[in-house]
Amino acid sequence: MKKLINAPDAVVSEALAGVAAAHPDLAVDVENKVITRAGGAAQGKVGLLSGGGSGHEPLHGGFVGYGMLDAACPGEVFTSPVPDQVLQATKAVDGGVGVLHIVKNYTGDVLNFQMAAELAEDEDIEVTSVVVNDDVAVEDSLYTAGRRGTGATVFVEKIAGALAEEGAALSAVAAVAAEVNERSRSFGVALTPCTTPAAGKPGFELGEDEIELGIGIHGEPGRRRGPMTSAREIVAVTVDAITSDMPLDGDVLVMVNGMGGTPLIELYLVFNEVARALSGPGVRITRNLVGNYITSLEMQGFSLTVCRLTDELTRLWDAPVQTPALRWGR
Repeated sequence: MKKLINAPDAVVSEALAGVAAAHPDLAVDVENKVITRAGGAAQGKVGLLSGGGSGHEPLHGGFVGYGMLDAACPGEVFTSPVPDQVLQATKAVDGGVGVLHIVKNYTGDVLNFQMAAELAEDEDIEVTSVVVNDDVAVEDSLYTAGRRGTGATVFVEKIAGALAEEGAALSAVAAVAAEVNERSRSFGVALTPCTTPAAGKPGFELGEDEIELGIGIHGEPGRRRGPMTSAREIVAVTVDAITSDMPLDGDVLVMVNGMGGTPLIELYLVFNEVARALSGPGVRITRNLVGNYITSLEMQGFSLTVCRLTDELTRLWDAPVQTPALRWGR
């Protein structure tokens, strides 16, 4: 294992210290592993909180800031944050009008956020949770009951965050978050495995000429293992998996997301193939992201996420955002 670390058990804490040093507009509690906006909760604004295991950067801490999240709780690598951690973050972002938990559908995340929400409500903080479950690859996996939560998390955080900045009520912010999840689908492909610092060896094995189709963000198995082939053929499988589950029409938002180890030149090549595959009548890619937004350490591969837009969702997507990983319009 070759990684730029000092000690496996210190990776998350030392990375959070680096986040604090690099982004003074964030308040980083390294000991308790909570990232919030500097300045505390905004009174009268719904607080947005998300979190999950580390190793998926920039998710979630990289999306804390104006127009997106108010806080994030990173767990250890590929490990859910604990309830006390989530409770602390919930209290930190409570502006008196409620807090929205945005939770990826992994059993540990769901249970720990649910427990934290119950504890927060005991302290008179209203909490609503939206569970993201956009991955069409498999119905159940090693970590989930039901579909996994993946790339649509970025869309939910951005669009719900924009509405929260406008002063909308908790019920409205939760409703738009649920709508984005419902209108989004994802599918991932791995060319290589990844290695967690604690394990020191790859989480699974792929042959030199093998790829995993429908991979999870922790390295969970996908639909099937197949031979390495051209980007065009891999994208065709990916697009078919999404459109078979959710037929597309009208304006769409597309994210070609790197898994951590894929060169940007290849991600743009993949986006070109996605644009080609979706170029039929009635579908228009009007918004896009290309880059690393929800990764799996150093895994090579990509995931594709597509959201069917409405005029209102497009307006909220275009609204100003200022976070370490996503910024425009301000």
